[in-house]
Amino acid sequence: MTTTPTAARVLAQFAINLQYESIPVAARERARQCIIDTTGAALFGAGLPWSRMLASHAASCANVAHSQVIGTPLRVAAPAAALANGVCAHAFELDGLRKPGAGVHPGAVLLPAALALAQDQQRSGQDLLTAFVAGAEVMFRIGLAANQSTESLGFHSPGVNGPFGSTIVAGKLLGLNADQLTQALGIAGSLGGGLLAFTKAGNGAMVKRLHMGRAAEAGVVAALLARDGYQGPDNIIEGHYGFLESYCRNTDPSQLTKDLGTHFDIIYACLKRYACHITAHTTVQTLQELRAAHHFTGEDVAQLTIGVHDKVLSHHDIREPGDIAGAQYSVPFCAAIALYYDVIDPKVFSDTALFDPRVRQLAKALTLKPIVKDAPGGAWATQVTIVLRDGRRFEQLATQFKGTPESPLSAAELQEKFMRMASAYPLAEALHQQLVHLEEICDCRTLHLSGAS
Repeated sequence: MTTTPTAARVLAQFAINLQYESIPVAARERARQCIIDTTGAALFGAGLPWSRMLASHAASCANVAHSQVIGTPLRVAAPAAALANGVCAHAFELDGLRKPGAGVHPGAVLLPAALALAQDQQRSGQDLLTAFVAGAEVMFRIGLAANQSTESLGFHSPGVNGPFGSTIVAGKLLGLNADQLTQALGIAGSLGGGLLAFTKAGNGAMVKRLHMGRAAEAGVVAALLARDGYQGPDNIIEGHYGFLESYCRNTDPSQLTKDLGTHFDIIYACLKRYACHITAHTTVQTLQELRAAHHFTGEDVAQLTIGVHDKVLSHHDIREPGDIAGAQYSVPFCAAIALYYDVIDPKVFSDTALFDPRVRQLAKALTLKPIVKDAPGGAWATQVTIVLRDGRRFEQLATQFKGTPESPLSAAELQEKFMRMASAYPLAEALHQQLVHLEEICDCRTLHLSGAS
């Protein structure tokens, strides 16, 4: 009797078989851009209080180890490095996603696992990039199969789908065979987590940063355990009580292996320009462009109405955040900040803006409403309408923002963002050049990840 292989087994076999040469040039380039961008985000994040806490935790795992905590001289055990670097990468809402959305954070989940094991195993930059692409192809498909329903149940999507992607990355760099990697995916399904309670609590949003770190760490732990013979169920994704059944409200299992190996989904990776949640990007960019073109500020605004999709109304309508992380997750607050500050600089998301009475007043006063039915642009599109005190009125439907696959950052723009994020580190420019030429790196331990001279 022939038994149909499980999704985990098919995905594991794909990852094991994937060779650098079989990855299309466009997919390699998008992966490289994502790696560069996430490294910059992690360098910026490394200096933040919540990241330093995780670096201290990782330091307790130092012993004899080779995996570096980004932005520090620390070399620690691979799981600890993945945890700390995942927090750094997501520390200030600067890391990328996928567009159209699938509830995935490729950079902040996959790169920390990739760096940790590429350094631990003395693997090359080409090995790292290949593993990164393999992880993205698997994680993106699992995210698509979840059909954007995970967060309606209160789970933070990348915290529960991320371990599958990081497991693929870690397993490939460890040299697992297909059966071991299948077992690792089975283990990873029991290591995911992350709740959205912070969106309603008004405090504690710092924990959101931890979700990426734990997802990256989980993949490393799962792969190491599988290497040593630990087992997990191979129907973990689509089986009874598996990921799709337990973490999702409605699903599309056909996405799990659709076009696997022929279409590379990494080309849909999306990079951010602003240090805020992705649902605020079209609004923030629109307001910044209108301000520049028509020379007004928040003081001149008599009325601001933003048409948004349902998820913004249910998850991102936070009018009085208690901390910076909550403000970055709030579409009203990000809109208000964009009318008073130049948000291209991530440092403007600070206590100064958080407690600026002008920002807080506007965030409470503006109107969010459901976007017009059948509006183009997908879940991140917004309809911005501004009425100024002098009677001028501006209305704009925003469907794209700089950094999406349809409107990508140029190499110069990506470098500018990297250098802005890594400005505190003397070797930032040298590291950027290493990442631009990643496939020429013979040993990932030579990457200038501490940023120090």
